[in-house]
Amino acid sequence: MSTSQTMTTDFETLRSNLHGEIFEPAGVGYDTARQAWNLAVEQRPAAVVFAADAADVQATVAFAAAEGLRVAPQGTGHHAGSLDPLDGAILLRTDRMRSVTIDVAARTARAGAGALWMDVTGPAAEHGLAALAGSAADVGVVGYTLGGGMSWLGRRYGLAANHVISFDVVTADGRARHVDAANDPDLFWAMRGGGGSYAIVTAIEFALFAVPEVSAGAMFWPLDRAAEVLAAWVAWTETVPESVTSCWRVLRFPPLPDMPDMLRGRSFTVIETVHTGDPEEGAAIIAPLRALEPAMDTTAVISPGALTELHMDPPGPVPGFGDGFLIDELTAEAQAALIEVVGPESDAPMLAVDVRHAGGALGRHPAGHGALAALPSPYVLFGVGMVPSPEVTAMVMAHSNVIGTAMAPWRGPSGFANFTERPGAAADVLEPAAAGPAAAVKAQYDPQDLIQAIHPPTTR
Repeated sequence: MSTSQTMTTDFETLRSNLHGEIFEPAGVGYDTARQAWNLAVEQRPAAVVFAADAADVQATVAFAAAEGLRVAPQGTGHHAGSLDPLDGAILLRTDRMRSVTIDVAARTARAGAGALWMDVTGPAAEHGLAALAGSAADVGVVGYTLGGGMSWLGRRYGLAANHVISFDVVTADGRARHVDAANDPDLFWAMRGGGGSYAIVTAIEFALFAVPEVSAGAMFWPLDRAAEVLAAWVAWTETVPESVTSCWRVLRFPPLPDMPDMLRGRSFTVIETVHTGDPEEGAAIIAPLRALEPAMDTTAVISPGALTELHMDPPGPVPGFGDGFLIDELTAEAQAALIEVVGPESDAPMLAVDVRHAGGALGRHPAGHGALAALPSPYVLFGVGMVPSPEVTAMVMAHSNVIGTAMAPWRGPSGFANFTERPGAAADVLEPAAAGPAAAVKAQYDPQDLIQAIHPPTTR
């Protein structure tokens, strides 16, 4: 797509066809409109459209095609750092399309393209239902699911992408389509874990699960016990049933005034656990971890709607950089290598380094799966740091590279789109057998590469 027209494009025709709003670089409100959730990302699109409905999406696609521009759909912009530069694109914000409907009898939810997980999990929990939601309340449902979706219930139920029932989309030809296993099945396959490059989602329907309560919480130890706690957690993960999903973490809390006294400016090693099932069984399962005598233990029986608070993610937009990858095994040597670069002696400039336990249903290929069938490794690592300045950004990115180098001997065969903010292609985050078919779907539905999203199935 050409970028030469972006300085002279007249957007008045598009403006007159919108129910929502459009902001241009020279106009009032553009700088606010272009800002992603990740405040460290500098997005400078040719224009920003805030779509009010699917008709606005169609109008934007038709205009962009006629003017030689591209369209970059975005709900929140948590992973905006993975996008190519937007100078030749219209940034299509779906923030205002946040409607959510829960069908209690069918155990399904239908969410607009801009819906956040907080819009789903609370209402679903009121009916004893749970979604395969992300760890943060303000993560977008659509973007998370297009990337695969690893939830706190993942080891029991698998990837969120493989529980999508249908998408309502606008394709690059401007057509509105209802996409499911019977309608455009190849497109339905590609969108479930293959990313957002194939069509622009206007609504998504997905399964909910009868989970009225969970046993969940975090155990904290001083950071100088990181190696001991990691070793115990790895051994424990090799014994737990699929009803348990957990995460080992290193947390370095900044000395911010609005943080609780017990956390402000302190560093910990943490294990977070979620168990679906009988609470007494859950207590027995985590007993070996409690035997390590954590300094703090928040484990309790809670509503699944409260799980978005467990991971202690920032409650609003922040400047950050994160990267991660799959890990095939955590041998004693792998654990030592990890502790060396993130443990108490490392002086790592990272806010958090997590290792999540995958396996279980996350590791199996379910019938009728999408482009991302499963996670082929038993662990997923993700490290993130706050980057308030270019100097800190360089430090965090450099240390992210250090972590990657240290863990290279044990890395899995691919990355995971939900846990990397580096630019890349679909082949970096899909199994090899899926990358070629994904590229074929892109060529079929968007031959001019009009739709711009992270980890595209074609290289540019």
